[in-house]
Amino acid sequence: MGPSGCGKSTLLDALAGRLSTNIKHTGKILINGQKQALAYGTSGYVTQDDAMLSTLTTGETLYYSAQLQFPDSMSIAEKKERADMTLREMGLQDAINTRVGGWGSKGLSGGQKRRLSICIEILTRPRLLFLDEPTSGLDSAASYYVMSRIASLNLRDGIRRTIVASIHQPSSEIFELFHDLCLLSSGETVYFGPASDANQFFASNGFPCPTLHNPSDHYLRIINKDFEQDAEQGFGKGVISEKAIDNLVKSYKSSQIRKQVKKEVNKIGESDSDAIRKQRIHAAFPTQCLVLIRRASLQLFRDISNYWLRLIVFIVIAISIGSIFYDIGTSNGSIQGRGSLFIFFVSVLTFMTLVGGFSPLLEEIKVFERERLNGHYGVTAFLIGNIFSAVPYMLLISLIPGGIAYYLCGMHKGPERFFYFTSLLFAIVMWVESLMLVVGSICPNYVIGMFLAGGVEGLMILTGGFYRLPNDLPKPLWKYPLYYVSFLKYAFQGSFKNDFEGLTFSVDQDGGVTRTVSGREVLSDTWHLEMGYSKWVDLAIMFGMILLYRVLFLVITKCKEKLKPFH
Repeated sequence: MGPSGCGKSTLLDALAGRLSTNIKHTGKILINGQKQALAYGTSGYVTQDDAMLSTLTTGETLYYSAQLQFPDSMSIAEKKERADMTLREMGLQDAINTRVGGWGSKGLSGGQKRRLSICIEILTRPRLLFLDEPTSGLDSAASYYVMSRIASLNLRDGIRRTIVASIHQPSSEIFELFHDLCLLSSGETVYFGPASDANQFFASNGFPCPTLHNPSDHYLRIINKDFEQDAEQGFGKGVISEKAIDNLVKSYKSSQIRKQVKKEVNKIGESDSDAIRKQRIHAAFPTQCLVLIRRASLQLFRDISNYWLRLIVFIVIAISIGSIFYDIGTSNGSIQGRGSLFIFFVSVLTFMTLVGGFSPLLEEIKVFERERLNGHYGVTAFLIGNIFSAVPYMLLISLIPGGIAYYLCGMHKGPERFFYFTSLLFAIVMWVESLMLVVGSICPNYVIGMFLAGGVEGLMILTGGFYRLPNDLPKPLWKYPLYYVSFLKYAFQGSFKNDFEGLTFSVDQDGGVTRTVSGREVLSDTWHLEMGYSKWVDLAIMFGMILLYRVLFLVITKCKEKLKPFH
């Protein structure tokens, strides 16, 4: 316990191994007296941020979590029963069919989301449970109900476990549930020992708790130095907060309670207990992948602001392009027209995919971070779920708007050419999704992430070989290496080869003479394309780059995990 900003969440993050990489971590964290990594599956951490998928219902959120956390040896009926029992324990049985909700839709209240977060982490009854302000957003009755359920976990399954919670303003009934108390003020330990002995400690230092007064409120008032306190208020005998805290800190350091705590810590260190080492058995890797695909597919299907809205916008854009470039033909002007048409369509596709998809992807990444850190599944399972759940929607976006634009504009006809064109659009959408994953893993902030991803896309369009022809690009930096690493260079080349090869164009010359030019000549002379390899090589390079971006996401996530000051 302690006032806001005293270091409660930072201490919990340190104990749970969740400190960010820019925070220096000193001191030792011992598990059963030994310095060892906290095995995934043996601990749960309910953070202040309730990261959940917004379109799933309360029941679905917990059922999918149960399928991910419990081993395959447990039947689906057993998993569902355990999830239902946990929901009843947290008083969420009436909200089982209510969607979690987000910025676009009303759903669970703040307090209900908090309780659902707790449900997810107590589902498997971990031996070590961290809770960061579990009662925020709850009324006093709900707070007591939730905390008493958490406190009685030991009684129900007979397993000894440690529960560490930071808490704001607990009622006297909730305060009595705790066995031990750690009071913090500005990062200093004011008191750490049995909760029942705290009153005597404060009284012996001249701060007795008034009769019929909530002890927790009294302690917090004494150790809060954010506000000036008057002697007339009748507590602390006119001693200002800062001096009172200093006196308490010094008194605690030399107290018998601290000596007893140190003796207890040493005793734990000497005991040969390794129960925490046993790692919980998860669902098998294929099961995790299937569950994640099903869950993400349901989220995408219900979220109209993501792929469905993008599909409608792309259809409108495809009809607009089709009416402006209708039946473009093979005249002299059509050479520039075809180039402009492809560049505009590809550019809009990349930027609209970023604008429409980055916010939902960040929501997904937040849920992934929480579940991965609590050991529900790994980064590879997440990647597989993310790719396969989105494929049907990417195909829709490629086929419907692509088909409309292709046939209205009168591009080079033929099933093989149409297949290539839609495959190219599919690759572009998948590349932007991959870029967003990489940027989201580096910077999970929406505004900064949009700037970074938008900047990368802008550079790739600029160096793709249309606005400045490849032979005219300045060689240092812009051509070598940017032109050759630009994903959209291969998209432009592939789409141009697909459309221009096999066509003949009528080109006006001086004196009113018209001559015919082959598509290959146009590609090499007008667009400066590399004709030494086919359009399929361009497509293969694009899918290779998509794979590279996905692997990069995996590497960044793994590196961030390794860089954390984890004990």
